[in-house]
Amino acid sequence: MSILTVIEAHLDTLTAGERQIANAILGDPDTVGRLSSGELAHAAGRSQSSVVKFCQKLGFSGYQDLRLEIARAAATRMPPLSAVHGTIEAGDDPSVTAQKLLASKLHAMQETIGVNPSAQLDAARDTLNAALRIQLSGVGASSLVARDFAYKLQKLGAPVSFDADSHIQMANAATLTPRDALVSLSQSGTSLETLRIAETAARRGASVVTVTGLQPNPLAALASTALRTVTDEERVRSSAITSRDAQLMITDLLFLRLVQVREDAADLISGAAAAVAPLKL
Repeated sequence: MSILTVIEAHLDTLTAGERQIANAILGDPDTVGRLSSGELAHAAGRSQSSVVKFCQKLGFSGYQDLRLEIARAAATRMPPLSAVHGTIEAGDDPSVTAQKLLASKLHAMQETIGVNPSAQLDAARDTLNAALRIQLSGVGASSLVARDFAYKLQKLGAPVSFDADSHIQMANAATLTPRDALVSLSQSGTSLETLRIAETAARRGASVVTVTGLQPNPLAALASTALRTVTDEERVRSSAITSRDAQLMITDLLFLRLVQVREDAADLISGAAAAVAPLKL
């Protein structure tokens, strides 16, 4: 996972002074990767001790370790997807709006893939593949992604349940066992209903797979396997556009990984398609 992505995800949890250091890094990581701690402090308008504390807050023993990660991230980061990638303005014409929106969606999906190690994704897949029952949980825009994932899992014959009513989600979670799994989706990781449902499932001993943003959050802290999404909502300035795409990227990838390991997947999927075909006439 890129340190630049980590810093971006933590911006809202930083103090004003720490945010100055973070913005100095994000604004020009190529240059910062060559600066001393004193030079970075000067560029950010902060003290050298503030830079050291910032490094420690991110889990580094000192500035040198952080500087190396910044240099590595700057060298490997992807180039901008589009010259118009940026905030959508009221005066943008349809073509510019479409290009900005597409760039934001692609950016969110690419970054989301980048922050989830293969081992973590496969751990989530194996949890779902072994589960006696699978329950999906999410509210708002996350509930739309949960419903879509439920439909896909049903094509594999998975014993999956989802209901948009959070009270029913809670009641179902209270019946889970250690042989079951809950998949909880919440970009913020702080949605009250989703958090309480996950707490209930965890108390019952069920495996909890979470799909949340990168920022520290209580839902991910409950997870046996925590998957992360990276979104671009600030650039788009509209509700749950890129976060939904990022969540769909994760759930679609989990579905495909399940298809790859299940010998009966092809027959089940083609059987479902054949059953529906007469209804499309």
